[in-house]
Amino acid sequence: MKAVVITTPGGPDVMQVQEVDDPQLNDEEVLIKICATALNRTDTLQRQGMYPLPNGVPPYPGLECSGVIEAVGKNVDKWKVGDQVCALLGGGGYAEKVAVHSGQVLPVPKGISLQEAAAFPEVACTVWSTVFMTSHLSSGENFLVHGGSSGIGTFAIQIAKHIGAKVFVTAGSEEKLKRCKELGADVAINYKTEDFLSRVKEETGGKGVDVILDNIGSSYLQRNLDALGLDGRLFIIGFQGGSVTEINLSSVFARRLTIQAGGLRGRTAENKAHIIANIQKHVWPAIEEGKVKPVIHISLPLSQVAEGHRIMESSSHVGKILLTI
Repeated sequence: MKAVVITTPGGPDVMQVQEVDDPQLNDEEVLIKICATALNRTDTLQRQGMYPLPNGVPPYPGLECSGVIEAVGKNVDKWKVGDQVCALLGGGGYAEKVAVHSGQVLPVPKGISLQEAAAFPEVACTVWSTVFMTSHLSSGENFLVHGGSSGIGTFAIQIAKHIGAKVFVTAGSEEKLKRCKELGADVAINYKTEDFLSRVKEETGGKGVDVILDNIGSSYLQRNLDALGLDGRLFIIGFQGGSVTEINLSSVFARRLTIQAGGLRGRTAENKAHIIANIQKHVWPAIEEGKVKPVIHISLPLSQVAEGHRIMESSSHVGKILLTI
């Protein structure tokens, strides 16, 4: 099969489409003939040699895909050859085929094309597992997501509005903020011209928000804590602004704040399957009802993977960047 190989750590041009061996199928896995995959920030870190792979993960980038099942392992009874699916991957999405644990596979939502379905697994699993399964955002609460125009952000806005939360977002341009408001954001903050903490305090009458989903890390940590209200919950999913800082713990103590962090890639297959089951139960109906829609910036052929990475690293996109195979 063909796959994107990182020939050496570096910029986008180090990635090349090459002929490689087909995946080996285990008893608990399905083999997917890939239709499309989507780019994630982790892919750019892997390309630069800054993201060590977990054991047993394919060396090719790609954390999600959509496609058609081509073969099933002998212990798999939920899926059959010919099923149209999408899947959360540990890696290997930038390829023509991938083998993945059957518990990490989802049916393509009704009303969504096979190609569009590639935009959902990683963002749905990330947002639902952090904001809802862990931080327990509920109807009537205030929710702040940084990077509202990203794939994570555009999904988080829609699903949070669907459950009845008031949504605050930050983004770096008026055009991005406009798109966020079109998706349902109630308060849109340009982090280049406004202090998000001051705006949050103003909009909430000084109370602060209940849940924050943050991809920035250390440079936002103290302001994030100050923006949380009583029993507020901060979940960190990235370190674009650094990973080391100093904070004042008195605010954490006084307002009973919770700080958590984590990702998907290093979780066990069983834990990922638990998240996938929750996604199918709670998120897929919202997609099929049209309450949550795929937000796709551009679809490129696999041969233009370097261009896709350049777009992602420029942060000029809104929503997901897809690669079609």
